[in-house]
Amino acid sequence: MPSPRTDAAPEARSGIQVIERMMKLLDVLSYHPDPVSLKQLALETGLHPSTAHRILAAMTTSGFVERADPGTYRLGIRLLELGNVVKSRISIGQAAMPLMQRLHQQLGESVNLGVRQGDEIVYVERTSSGRSSVRVVHLVGARAPLHVTAVGKLYLAEDGPQKLREYAKRTGLPGYTPSSLTTLAALEREVDRARRHGVAFDNEEIEQGLRCIAAPVRDDSGELVAGLSVSAPAERHSPDWAAIVKQTADAISLAIGYTPPAGH
Repeated sequence: MPSPRTDAAPEARSGIQVIERMMKLLDVLSYHPDPVSLKQLALETGLHPSTAHRILAAMTTSGFVERADPGTYRLGIRLLELGNVVKSRISIGQAAMPLMQRLHQQLGESVNLGVRQGDEIVYVERTSSGRSSVRVVHLVGARAPLHVTAVGKLYLAEDGPQKLREYAKRTGLPGYTPSSLTTLAALEREVDRARRHGVAFDNEEIEQGLRCIAAPVRDDSGELVAGLSVSAPAERHSPDWAAIVKQTADAISLAIGYTPPAGH
Protein backbone atom coordinates (compact mmCIF):
# COMPACT_ATOMS: atom_id res chain seq x y z
CA MET A 1 0.00 0.00 0.00
CA PRO A 2 1.56 3.34 -1.03
CA SER A 3 2.44 5.76 1.76
CA PRO A 4 0.43 9.02 1.96
CA ARG A 5 1.96 11.93 0.10
CA THR A 6 3.58 14.45 2.41
CA ASP A 7 4.75 16.97 -0.19
CA ALA A 8 1.82 19.10 -1.42
CA ALA A 9 3.98 21.29 -3.70
CA PRO A 10 3.31 19.32 -6.94
CA GLU A 11 -0.45 19.52 -6.27
CA ALA A 12 -0.21 23.25 -5.61
CA ARG A 13 1.75 23.77 -8.82
CA SER A 14 -0.78 21.71 -10.73
CA GLY A 15 -3.60 23.87 -9.35
CA ILE A 16 -1.85 27.09 -10.36
CA GLN A 17 -1.24 25.65 -13.82
CA VAL A 18 -4.95 24.94 -14.24
CA ILE A 19 -5.78 28.54 -13.24
CA GLU A 20 -3.22 29.90 -15.69
CA ARG A 21 -4.73 27.78 -18.48
CA MET A 22 -8.23 28.88 -17.50
CA MET A 23 -7.16 32.55 -17.75
CA LYS A 24 -5.66 31.88 -21.20
CA LEU A 25 -8.96 30.43 -22.37
CA LEU A 26 -10.92 33.37 -20.97
CA ASP A 27 -8.57 35.83 -22.67
CA VAL A 28 -8.93 34.12 -26.05
CA LEU A 29 -12.73 33.95 -25.70
CA SER A 30 -12.77 37.68 -24.89
CA TYR A 31 -11.04 38.48 -28.20
CA HIS A 32 -13.80 36.83 -30.25
CA PRO A 33 -17.30 38.36 -30.54
CA ASP A 34 -18.69 35.04 -31.81
CA PRO A 35 -18.53 31.55 -30.26
CA VAL A 36 -15.15 29.81 -30.76
CA SER A 37 -14.52 26.15 -31.62
CA LEU A 38 -12.52 23.86 -29.35
CA LYS A 39 -9.94 23.43 -32.15
CA GLN A 40 -9.46 27.20 -32.44
CA LEU A 41 -9.23 27.64 -28.66
CA ALA A 42 -6.60 24.90 -28.42
CA LEU A 43 -4.64 26.48 -31.28
CA GLU A 44 -4.69 30.02 -29.84
CA THR A 45 -3.89 28.98 -26.25
CA GLY A 46 -1.31 26.34 -27.13
CA LEU A 47 -3.22 23.77 -25.05
CA HIS A 48 -3.85 20.17 -26.07
CA PRO A 49 -7.51 19.85 -27.22
CA SER A 50 -8.28 17.30 -24.49
CA THR A 51 -6.83 19.63 -21.81
CA ALA A 52 -8.76 22.62 -23.17
CA HIS A 53 -11.95 20.51 -23.30
CA ARG A 54 -11.57 19.38 -19.69
CA ILE A 55 -11.02 22.93 -18.38
CA LEU A 56 -13.84 24.36 -20.51
CA ALA A 57 -16.20 21.69 -19.14
CA ALA A 58 -15.43 22.78 -15.55
CA MET A 59 -15.82 26.47 -16.49
CA THR A 60 -19.14 25.72 -18.18
CA THR A 61 -20.43 24.03 -15.02
CA SER A 62 -19.62 27.15 -12.97
CA GLY A 63 -21.09 29.55 -15.56
CA PHE A 64 -17.85 31.25 -16.60
CA VAL A 65 -18.19 29.77 -20.09
CA GLU A 66 -21.27 28.80 -22.10
CA ARG A 67 -21.33 26.04 -24.69
CA ALA A 68 -22.91 27.11 -27.94
CA ASP A 69 -23.89 24.63 -30.65
CA PRO A 70 -22.26 23.05 -32.48
CA GLY A 71 -19.31 22.45 -30.12
CA THR A 72 -18.32 26.06 -29.70
CA TYR A 73 -17.78 28.21 -26.61
CA ARG A 74 -18.33 31.80 -25.49
CA LEU A 75 -17.97 33.78 -22.25
CA GLY A 76 -20.66 33.00 -19.68
CA ILE A 77 -23.16 35.08 -17.74
CA ARG A 78 -21.32 34.51 -14.45
CA LEU A 79 -18.62 36.92 -15.63
CA LEU A 80 -21.27 39.60 -16.15
CA GLU A 81 -22.61 39.01 -12.64
CA LEU A 82 -19.13 39.36 -11.15
CA GLY A 83 -18.45 42.40 -13.33
CA ASN A 84 -21.57 44.09 -11.98
CA VAL A 85 -20.41 43.45 -8.41
CA VAL A 86 -17.08 45.15 -9.20
CA LYS A 87 -18.85 47.97 -11.02
CA SER A 88 -21.08 48.67 -8.02
CA ARG A 89 -17.99 49.09 -5.86
CA ILE A 90 -16.56 51.80 -8.07
CA SER A 91 -17.69 55.05 -6.52
CA ILE A 92 -18.37 57.80 -9.04
CA GLY A 93 -17.45 60.31 -6.35
CA GLN A 94 -14.13 58.59 -5.76
CA ALA A 95 -13.26 58.77 -9.44
CA ALA A 96 -14.59 62.31 -9.77
CA MET A 97 -13.02 64.07 -6.79
CA PRO A 98 -9.44 64.48 -8.12
CA LEU A 99 -10.82 65.92 -11.37
CA MET A 100 -13.27 68.12 -9.47
CA GLN A 101 -10.43 69.49 -7.35
CA ARG A 102 -8.41 70.25 -10.47
CA LEU A 103 -11.37 72.10 -12.00
CA HIS A 104 -11.83 73.96 -8.71
CA GLN A 105 -8.19 75.10 -8.82
CA GLN A 106 -8.61 76.26 -12.43
CA LEU A 107 -11.78 78.28 -11.86
CA GLY A 108 -11.66 79.05 -8.14
CA GLU A 109 -15.38 78.30 -7.74
CA SER A 110 -17.52 75.58 -6.17
CA VAL A 111 -17.62 72.31 -8.11
CA ASN A 112 -20.52 69.94 -7.44
CA LEU A 113 -21.49 66.38 -8.36
CA GLY A 114 -25.22 65.68 -8.37
CA VAL A 115 -27.28 62.54 -8.99
CA ARG A 116 -30.97 62.10 -9.62
CA GLN A 117 -33.37 60.71 -7.05
CA GLY A 118 -36.92 60.81 -8.35
CA ASP A 119 -37.84 64.41 -9.22
CA GLU A 120 -34.86 65.90 -7.40
CA ILE A 121 -31.10 66.26 -7.67
CA VAL A 122 -29.06 65.22 -4.64
CA TYR A 123 -25.56 66.66 -4.34
CA VAL A 124 -23.14 63.89 -3.38
CA GLU A 125 -19.74 65.60 -3.68
CA ARG A 126 -18.60 69.22 -3.51
CA THR A 127 -15.46 71.32 -3.43
CA SER A 128 -15.98 74.57 -1.54
CA SER A 129 -14.89 77.83 -3.13
CA GLY A 130 -14.13 79.50 0.18
CA ARG A 131 -14.79 82.89 -1.39
CA SER A 132 -18.51 82.97 -2.05
CA SER A 133 -20.50 85.69 -0.35
CA VAL A 134 -23.66 84.03 -1.69
CA ARG A 135 -25.08 81.13 0.30
CA VAL A 136 -24.50 78.29 -2.15
CA VAL A 137 -27.29 75.73 -1.81
CA HIS A 138 -25.22 72.90 -3.27
CA LEU A 139 -24.16 71.41 0.05
CA VAL A 140 -23.47 67.67 0.13
CA GLY A 141 -26.78 65.92 0.77
CA ALA A 142 -28.81 68.96 -0.29
CA ARG A 143 -31.73 68.40 -2.66
CA ALA A 144 -33.26 70.58 -5.35
CA PRO A 145 -35.96 70.09 -8.01
CA LEU A 146 -34.84 69.07 -11.48
CA HIS A 147 -36.26 72.05 -13.38
CA VAL A 148 -34.42 74.75 -11.40
CA THR A 149 -30.96 73.15 -11.45
CA ALA A 150 -28.42 72.81 -14.26
CA VAL A 151 -27.80 69.13 -13.40
CA GLY A 152 -31.55 68.49 -13.26
CA LYS A 153 -32.01 69.88 -16.77
CA LEU A 154 -29.46 67.35 -18.05
CA TYR A 155 -31.65 64.55 -16.71
CA LEU A 156 -34.80 66.13 -18.15
CA ALA A 157 -33.05 66.37 -21.52
CA GLU A 158 -32.20 62.68 -21.27
CA ASP A 159 -35.82 61.82 -20.44
CA GLY A 160 -37.20 63.13 -23.73
CA PRO A 161 -40.28 65.30 -24.47
CA GLN A 162 -43.00 62.96 -23.14
CA LYS A 163 -41.38 62.38 -19.75
CA LEU A 164 -40.63 66.10 -19.49
CA ARG A 165 -44.34 66.86 -19.91
CA GLU A 166 -45.16 64.25 -17.27
CA TYR A 167 -42.64 65.83 -14.88
CA ALA A 168 -44.18 69.29 -15.42
CA LYS A 169 -47.68 67.95 -14.78
CA ARG A 170 -46.59 65.97 -11.73
CA THR A 171 -44.67 68.78 -10.03
CA GLY A 172 -46.47 71.89 -11.25
CA LEU A 173 -43.05 73.52 -11.89
CA PRO A 174 -42.94 75.63 -8.71
CA GLY A 175 -40.85 78.81 -8.84
CA TYR A 176 -38.12 79.73 -6.35
CA THR A 177 -36.94 83.06 -7.78
CA PRO A 178 -38.24 85.46 -10.46
CA SER A 179 -35.93 83.65 -12.91
CA SER A 180 -37.34 80.15 -12.29
CA LEU A 181 -38.84 78.44 -15.35
CA THR A 182 -42.44 77.81 -14.31
CA THR A 183 -44.07 77.09 -17.68
CA LEU A 184 -43.69 73.96 -19.78
CA ALA A 185 -42.89 75.97 -22.93
CA ALA A 186 -39.99 77.83 -21.25
CA LEU A 187 -38.63 74.63 -19.73
CA GLU A 188 -38.89 72.76 -23.05
CA ARG A 189 -36.81 75.46 -24.78
CA GLU A 190 -34.15 75.34 -22.08
CA VAL A 191 -34.03 71.54 -21.99
CA ASP A 192 -33.79 71.39 -25.79
CA ARG A 193 -30.84 73.78 -25.59
CA ALA A 194 -29.17 71.48 -23.03
CA ARG A 195 -29.76 68.48 -25.29
CA ARG A 196 -28.22 70.22 -28.31
CA HIS A 197 -25.17 71.69 -26.56
CA GLY A 198 -24.41 68.94 -24.04
CA VAL A 199 -24.33 71.45 -21.16
CA ALA A 200 -27.10 73.00 -19.06
CA PHE A 201 -27.45 76.26 -17.16
CA ASP A 202 -29.15 77.55 -14.02
CA ASN A 203 -29.58 81.30 -14.38
CA GLU A 204 -30.40 82.34 -10.78
CA GLU A 205 -33.36 79.95 -10.88
CA ILE A 206 -33.06 78.38 -7.42
CA GLU A 207 -31.28 81.23 -5.64
CA GLN A 208 -30.96 84.84 -6.71
CA GLY A 209 -27.39 85.86 -7.39
CA LEU A 210 -26.23 82.30 -8.09
CA ARG A 211 -25.54 80.80 -11.52
CA CYS A 212 -24.49 77.31 -12.52
CA ILE A 213 -23.19 75.32 -15.52
CA ALA A 214 -23.47 71.50 -15.67
CA ALA A 215 -22.30 68.71 -17.98
CA PRO A 216 -23.23 64.99 -18.00
CA VAL A 217 -21.26 62.08 -16.51
CA ARG A 218 -21.95 58.72 -18.17
CA ASP A 219 -21.07 55.17 -17.15
CA ASP A 220 -19.79 52.27 -19.26
CA SER A 221 -23.28 51.63 -20.65
CA GLY A 222 -23.66 55.27 -21.73
CA GLU A 223 -26.26 55.96 -19.06
CA LEU A 224 -26.36 59.41 -17.45
CA VAL A 225 -25.34 58.68 -13.85
CA ALA A 226 -24.39 62.15 -12.53
CA GLY A 227 -23.99 65.78 -13.46
CA LEU A 228 -20.89 67.86 -12.82
CA SER A 229 -21.57 71.52 -12.16
CA VAL A 230 -19.76 74.73 -11.31
CA SER A 231 -21.71 77.28 -9.28
CA ALA A 232 -20.70 80.88 -8.71
CA PRO A 233 -22.13 84.28 -7.83
CA ALA A 234 -23.65 85.88 -10.93
CA GLU A 235 -21.02 88.65 -11.11
CA ARG A 236 -18.17 86.10 -11.32
CA HIS A 237 -19.94 83.55 -13.48
CA SER A 238 -18.78 83.09 -17.09
CA PRO A 239 -20.57 81.10 -19.81
CA ASP A 240 -17.08 80.46 -21.24
CA TRP A 241 -16.62 77.87 -18.48
CA ALA A 242 -18.94 75.52 -20.37
CA ALA A 243 -16.12 73.93 -22.40
CA ILE A 244 -13.88 73.17 -19.42
CA VAL A 245 -16.81 71.85 -17.34
CA LYS A 246 -17.73 69.54 -20.23
CA GLN A 247 -14.10 68.38 -20.61
CA THR A 248 -13.93 67.53 -16.91
CA ALA A 249 -17.26 65.69 -16.98
CA ASP A 250 -16.03 63.72 -20.02
CA ALA A 251 -12.83 62.83 -18.14
CA ILE A 252 -14.87 61.53 -15.17
CA SER A 253 -17.00 59.49 -17.59
CA LEU A 254 -13.87 57.91 -19.07
CA ALA A 255 -12.58 57.16 -15.55
CA ILE A 256 -15.71 55.11 -14.76
CA GLY A 257 -15.64 53.17 -18.03
CA TYR A 258 -17.52 55.26 -20.59
CA THR A 259 -16.47 54.83 -24.22
CA PRO A 260 -17.55 57.75 -26.44
CA PRO A 261 -19.23 56.83 -29.74
CA ALA A 262 -16.92 56.68 -32.76
CA GLY A 263 -16.27 60.10 -34.23
CA HIS A 264 -16.69 61.96 -30.91
